[in-house]
Amino acid sequence: MDTEIPITGEFIRLDNLLKIAGVTDSGGQAKILIQDGYVKLNGEVTTQRGRKIRPGDVVEMDEPTARIVVAPPLVDQTP
Repeated sequence: MDTEIPITGEFIRLDNLLKIAGVTDSGGQAKILIQDGYVKLNGEVTTQRGRKIRPGDVVEMDEPTARIVVAPPLVDQTP
C-alpha cells in the first residue's frame, strides 16, 4: 500500500521524508538505513541521505516494508 506524503516546497531530503512518513523514528536511524542500501528511489538503490526528493518520486524499502509516493502540496480551493 502506498503512503502519499505531500510536500510544501520544491523538494524534501530523503532522510527527512523517511521521518515524516513514520518509517524511522530519528534522523540517525534513517541515515543508517539509507547508507546501508535499504532504500530505493524510483527503483534504484540510493545511499545519499541528503538526496532531493521531488513530487512524483517513489521511495521504497523492503525492511521495514514501505512505499512512499511524494505528492505535490495540497491546494486549498475554497473561494
